[in-house]
Amino acid sequence: MKGVRKTYDNSCTLSFLLVFFVLILFHPALSIYINTLSSTESLTISNNRTLVSPGNVFELGFFRTTSSSRWYLGIWYKKVSERPYVWVANRDNPLSNSIGTLKISCNNLVLLGHSNKSVWSTNLTRRNERSPVVAELLANGNFVIRYSNNNDASGFLWQSFDFPTDTLLPEMKLGYDRKKGLNRFLTAWRNSDDPSSGEISYQLNTQRGMPEFYLLKNGLRVHRSGPWNGVRFNGIPEDQKLSYMVYNFIENSEEVAYTFRVTNNSIYSILKISSEGFLERLTWTPTSTAWNLFWSSPVDTRCDVYMTCGPNAYCDVSTSRVCNCIQGFMPSNAQQWDLREGSSGCIRRTRLTCSGDGFTRMRRMKLPETTKAIVDRSIGVKECEKRCLSDCNCTAFANADIVMVGRIV
Repeated sequence: MKGVRKTYDNSCTLSFLLVFFVLILFHPALSIYINTLSSTESLTISNNRTLVSPGNVFELGFFRTTSSSRWYLGIWYKKVSERPYVWVANRDNPLSNSIGTLKISCNNLVLLGHSNKSVWSTNLTRRNERSPVVAELLANGNFVIRYSNNNDASGFLWQSFDFPTDTLLPEMKLGYDRKKGLNRFLTAWRNSDDPSSGEISYQLNTQRGMPEFYLLKNGLRVHRSGPWNGVRFNGIPEDQKLSYMVYNFIENSEEVAYTFRVTNNSIYSILKISSEGFLERLTWTPTSTAWNLFWSSPVDTRCDVYMTCGPNAYCDVSTSRVCNCIQGFMPSNAQQWDLREGSSGCIRRTRLTCSGDGFTRMRRMKLPETTKAIVDRSIGVKECEKRCLSDCNCTAFANADIVMVGRIV
């Protein structure tokens, strides 16, 4: 009996491979992205390779600004035509030409330029761990170094979220990590075409009293946010009615930090400090042709200026002169006030007797700086008023948290 030879139709196999290939190219669920860099790989300017986060939201790679020949390693929104570079590694040490390599060396990320000279590194202390490390661009835009066998966020060896440049992304924290001794703050670009550190920064101050953010120019305060009131910083025009935005302020033994998140994945929203000196909320929707400036702060160039009216005074743009003395006070320098210069502030008309004195309610005011205040979150407003009246050094009281029962005296 002769054996039967079976033949195969290769056209079916080719058809299947072709359909599978087309599905990979055009089906979003099957799209291919590479978001990790192993210890045996590298990114170079010449190979034009990038890392893309899961979901295709963020991309990491090399870029040049419009009129510059210098190169930077940065992160941007992949699908947005008008790119804001939300993080820049070597902002103050650019690559002078198109020779640049990002690689892992001794468990550190290093950026090498001409003649393999290091221009930027994560500067981690070398460990004796035998497990290899990888660099990974996460779905939220955080660029991290971790051991290849550990995906837990608590095990990150380094993360870009700890070193923001001029942009706060959702889930990124702004403020102090007390465990690491790390201060996270924003520093503006020098100008719109130069990512190097500019003269404007936005930092959290936690020295006594209640924490609040300050806008600084060359280290000098030019604007403050006001302290967190349990819902928001009342000097920042965040809109609490936005259904897709959640704000949070954390204050405990481990950290003092502000963060926000966006609950609608089709909407992008960032906080950015501009080189012109404004904190800006920018948003992008699928129908946008450009980033929308949702709000900026300072809002008013008169009343939002730090200490513009001095002590015991308040600023009101609806009055003929914007600086006004609190009831019971008068200008400390009448001549300056007549010239519409109120920075000297106000003084009491009559001295306190510490007996029979009372309080004047002031509405719609940003809470003053609380560096000399006592914060007691365990008492109510009546107890706070009583305690303030019994202390001759106490001049005012206010809600520390409009949601909870904490009060300031």
